[in-house]
Amino acid sequence: MERAVRAAEQALIEYEIAVETFRVEVENFSRLHHQKLGPMYARLDELEAQIAEARAERTGDPEDVRKAQEARARVMPMPGVEELFHDWLDSDGLSPEASAMLTEQPVRPPQRVRPSEEARKLYRELARKAHPDLAQDEAERKRRDEFIARVNAAYGRGDEALLRELAEEWAAGPVPEEWRPSRSEELYARLEWLAQRKELLTVVARDLEESAIGAMLKIAPDDPDRLLEEIAEQLLAQVSEREAELASLLG
Repeated sequence: MERAVRAAEQALIEYEIAVETFRVEVENFSRLHHQKLGPMYARLDELEAQIAEARAERTGDPEDVRKAQEARARVMPMPGVEELFHDWLDSDGLSPEASAMLTEQPVRPPQRVRPSEEARKLYRELARKAHPDLAQDEAERKRRDEFIARVNAAYGRGDEALLRELAEEWAAGPVPEEWRPSRSEELYARLEWLAQRKELLTVVARDLEESAIGAMLKIAPDDPDRLLEEIAEQLLAQVSEREAELASLLG
């Protein structure tokens, strides 16, 4: 029974690492998609409205006028900073930017969708060593919860230097007490809790995979950053086409 509990704990930790890794990629892809491609989408909407308006002015057709009005209604003003950060939530329910402000840390948005291999390696090692599920009492769980929250935030930004500092901090910290066998009733309860936790994570993983951003990441699992570049290239081509179309209508 003790071996079964230990095996279940390690399996759950590995699964949580995989889910958190994917969650970070989905979140980072969403942010970078908005930051890098949002202005292009806005430019396309504006061009579509101008084309429809130019066509309506040329033809005077009521249907073209209606389409022009609908196109103009779809044009949204460029969002302000507050709107850009709205809904950028992390696993703790606060955006990293908000968390940084509350802790007086500098705001450092992600530079890439997928953190570097070194950052991923450091993150996995820390998660396996300091995971809260390995705690044997409430005080130790609280210490691990707080530490892992800092690890997750650093990993979300791809901050290798901070992850190395956290690794050193954990190595220098109090050594967790050796795991001791529990009574059989407690072991059964532990296995049941681990199974419930796995079910919850399965739901989270499925929601991530079925989200719009998750579906996009599946298109390029090996290089999601390149996918952003490809989308940007396609949008730029569309912008050029619409600008040429508008010029011909106005010329």
